[in-house]
Amino acid sequence: MPRHTLLHWPIPAGLILLSLVPILAGILRVTQIASGPAITPDTARFLVHPVAIYLHAGGGALYLLLGAFQFYPPLRARWPRWHRFAGRVLVAAGLLAALAGLWMAQTFPEDPGNPDLLYGFRVTFGLGWIVCLGFGLLAAIQRDIPAHRAWMMRGYAIGLGAGTAVLTYGFWLLIGGTDSLQVTTLTNFAAWAINLAVAEILIRRQTRKKPLQLTREFA
Repeated sequence: MPRHTLLHWPIPAGLILLSLVPILAGILRVTQIASGPAITPDTARFLVHPVAIYLHAGGGALYLLLGAFQFYPPLRARWPRWHRFAGRVLVAAGLLAALAGLWMAQTFPEDPGNPDLLYGFRVTFGLGWIVCLGFGLLAAIQRDIPAHRAWMMRGYAIGLGAGTAVLTYGFWLLIGGTDSLQVTTLTNFAAWAINLAVAEILIRRQTRKKPLQLTREFA
């Protein structure tokens, strides 16, 4: 494999690695529900609408894994048709995961471990995820490639929030912080904020570069 091609692999590899925790957690939850668990205080709320969990976990896993490869430029350049097809699947998977997440937030019984502020963040960023995917799709239809990439990067940043939350929560505990509902809420918010901040930095770096003729990706 050429050296210039190898240089691009750390980005999708890192995104996949960051996605593994929420994906594995989703697989465990789906497996638990599918096995018909006994109704307990820990499982009762998840059995209200199990389909919502299947859709959220399945759509989210597909979105995160497939989306990581969209950040691999040689793949986009060599197989533009694959990039277009994968992009359509990504939008569908992302919308499915986001809408199922909102469904869960609105209909699942209240959990003392999920404060109102965390609920508010989940709804806000869930809606933001949908908006980013919508604008990204619209920009692609209009052949506005820079805007398309910017909105899709923002959407992926939001979708990856659960993965980054593991790091922010773990870092807090590592420096000696104590665990609490407020910590869970703030570390989740910090994950979304960090992801979006990184996305905006990358977007602005791209806009400062000399524009490239990339419309063939959507031809």
